[in-house]
Amino acid sequence: MTSPQSERVREIVDGLYRSDSRRVLATLIRLLGDFDLAEEALHDAFTIAMERWPEDGVPANPRAWLVSTGRFKAIDAIRRRARHDASLEQVAERVGSSALPPEIDEGVEDDRLRLIFTCCHPALQPDAQIALTLRTVCGLTTEEIARAFLTQPPTLAQRIVRAKAKIRDAGIPYEVPAPGDLPERLDAVLHVIYLVFNEGYAASSGASLTRHDLSAEAIRLGRLLIEMLPEPEAMGLLALMLLHESRRKARTSPTGELILLEDQDRSMWDRALISEGTALLERAIGLRRIGPYTLQAAVAALHAEAANAAETDWAQIVAFYNVLFRADPSPVVELNRAAAVAMRDGPEAGLTLIDALLSRGELTDYPHAHTARADLCRRLGRSAEAAVSYRKALELTSLEPEKRFIERRLREIEAR
Repeated sequence: MTSPQSERVREIVDGLYRSDSRRVLATLIRLLGDFDLAEEALHDAFTIAMERWPEDGVPANPRAWLVSTGRFKAIDAIRRRARHDASLEQVAERVGSSALPPEIDEGVEDDRLRLIFTCCHPALQPDAQIALTLRTVCGLTTEEIARAFLTQPPTLAQRIVRAKAKIRDAGIPYEVPAPGDLPERLDAVLHVIYLVFNEGYAASSGASLTRHDLSAEAIRLGRLLIEMLPEPEAMGLLALMLLHESRRKARTSPTGELILLEDQDRSMWDRALISEGTALLERAIGLRRIGPYTLQAAVAALHAEAANAAETDWAQIVAFYNVLFRADPSPVVELNRAAAVAMRDGPEAGLTLIDALLSRGELTDYPHAHTARADLCRRLGRSAEAAVSYRKALELTSLEPEKRFIERRLREIEAR
């Protein structure tokens, strides 16, 4: 039978794992120079915390304790293996001589930001850069990342394994690049932060629509990045994240049900985040190097400016999507543009575009394409077609609030 003290410690350790495990892991990777060894050390440190803290008490600096304990466990493991492989003794000596940080870094030398740049080294393939960062820095599961890439988990897992091996074998340094090397590394880092935010703002699966820990981490990393490199697209990305984050509280009901943008209570939108995001957007546009993130932020700002759904400037949104598609063509951008055209010109115009897009096969397994088609069919009174598209979306959706929303729509159609 567990004691009240053990239960209290378990709650503390669980909370630390959720809030700080990625920071501890990032520091361990820097100290140990090996991803897999650092992951073992991380889990060892938390296991030992569960064993010792009920007796010894929670240390004054739990994060530093976890880093120190994990490092010493890793050194012990390396030295045990060195009995059979003499070359590992030098590794143990190198790891043992690494300086422990007395405090958690707060500035641009943040270990997680350093880790992102390591994962986004140009020696790695772009998909591997992003997958490794999402797995290591943010703790997403292989399945979650695979869904983001529209690929299979085993394929994604192999990609991550190869990326780790490349970093180890090529001796890729664990550091923020020199100022002259930063711009060429920026695109991959921005893409990573963007995907982290997307998973937090609209989770790919699970019981909750959002994962605040991931979106908050993405915003924190975005702030760190513009402190270090105030490039317009870094500002544009942070503006985009802040503008989307401003709607969080209005996106679900008290019972966790999905609320569409057009039906949201806009008095619940966070005006402080909107103001900050809009100011960043203006700074980014003022630098006159406008990229895809800045354009998406401009669309989000138009939604934020509208007092209600009816007053949204859909013509301007379509114009921004036209420019965005030329700058960064993708089927998802086309889908968003089609939805905006439907709002500007009517559902028939939007449906024509979505049908053409689906006929190409690129979004066959993308649930939001089928949900968008279903909604336009519903608005046109084509209930049978709407039901078919809703059922297809239901098959592809892994997120419980979206499933419940689609099921409600189906019941409404059937009731007619």
